[in-house]
Amino acid sequence: MAGSGINLLKEFANVDASYNMTPDELKAKVSLADALIVRSATKVTREVFEASRGRLKVVGRAGVGIDNVDLTAATEYGCLVVNAPTANTVAAAEHGIALLCAMARNVAQADASIKAGKWDRNTYVGTSLTGKTVAI
Repeated sequence: MAGSGINLLKEFANVDASYNMTPDELKAKVSLADALIVRSATKVTREVFEASRGRLKVVGRAGVGIDNVDLTAATEYGCLVVNAPTANTVAAAEHGIALLCAMARNVAQADASIKAGKWDRNTYVGTSLTGKTVAI
């Protein structure tokens, strides 16, 4: 989470910004938390909810997916799970356009050819997008 976001939260709550915690470290800290904000690498398992002893009221997923949160356990413990469903919309669109342009110009094939010690410029010219309509 960006420092500006953490600073905003600090205006309203006590914030412990811990990163790269082991599952045991997370379970040790969660009993002191009312809310938890996680990225995709942090697994919020049944054991995490058990360790919270019912204190945890909301898990915020800083991103789209919530597959790293045990939703059944969250429901059983009365904990709300929220996410940011449009968090990576722009990045995904930009990535799609970048891949489309790379495909039009045979970038991956040209890269593999160079790494193999070969190069045939005419093979990898690709297709110009000038004057064309490109859609996803």
